[in-house]
Amino acid sequence: MQIEELVRLEEKVAELGITGLDADFLRMLKRKGFADARLAKLAGVREAEVRKLRDQFNLHPVYKRVDTCAAEFATDTAYMYSTYEDECEANPNQDRDKIMVLGGGPNRIGQGIEFDYCCVHASLALREDGYETIMVNCNPETVSTDYDTSDRLYFEPVTLEDVLEIVRVEKPKGVIVQYGGQTPLKLARALEAAGVPVIGTSPDAIDRAEDRERFQQAVDRLKLKQPANATVTAIEQAVEKAKEIGYPLVVRPSYVLGGRAMEIVYDEADLRRYFQTAVSVSNDAPVLLDRFLDDAGGSGCGCYLRRRNGADWRHHGTHRTGGSALR
Repeated sequence: MQIEELVRLEEKVAELGITGLDADFLRMLKRKGFADARLAKLAGVREAEVRKLRDQFNLHPVYKRVDTCAAEFATDTAYMYSTYEDECEANPNQDRDKIMVLGGGPNRIGQGIEFDYCCVHASLALREDGYETIMVNCNPETVSTDYDTSDRLYFEPVTLEDVLEIVRVEKPKGVIVQYGGQTPLKLARALEAAGVPVIGTSPDAIDRAEDRERFQQAVDRLKLKQPANATVTAIEQAVEKAKEIGYPLVVRPSYVLGGRAMEIVYDEADLRRYFQTAVSVSNDAPVLLDRFLDDAGGSGCGCYLRRRNGADWRHHGTHRTGGSALR
């Protein structure tokens, strides 16, 4: 019955559109768990319009506290979760400069534990510099959500809607997106557009590295060798470019890491299936076609020097677990 109720509500939102959502109905939808992005899709509008409507109705979540140590021992870390109720327990501190660090959420392909490690050390370093640290993450099995990692912890999804609501309450001096992997990186542009100060690597620099077309242009300017390739925004365009480049192809979207949504296609049928099932392609989400080099190999080396102790790294594999080191 609960699922049926959600389906009925979705149908009603699609029928009413954005102009038919009054304050009471919208509040009820939010309490049922409907995200702004989902409501926007149902109503056929942009997510920003739903957010603007909530602002008009002064409809925002409040934050409740959880004792992360279950009364086993005292902790000063404020551990918060959001809900659409009345009383807010966040009680943000306005006497210190704050920096917010966005975590990576659940570990998966493209979101490994190494990103959580980076977030933890970013938080610890910021605390050493005197900042109040705010961690935003939704994975209870990571170190970044431990009680002693940050001054304040928001156990929230790393989405634009949730991050903007926390920014509204906490008013941080800056938000760091670069350490949490692909999930926060995808928010960089939207956060900047919403007026949130993104510190560290700039959203434009992130986009230059992540956007396949912009990165390809940078490689061309540097006159570096690369496989024959093309960037496409529609399936028919992909079919034509594939004929020019030749099969097999490595096909991959922008803003992915670790092989997610990447595939080798061997003919036009494979390519069409990929575009129909694997990715959503548009001008905002281009896909890169690379000629697959079946006789290629990869190698590399790296070294570091700590004080007077040297290190010689050898057989550095093409995967992060494929290397070895000599000290």
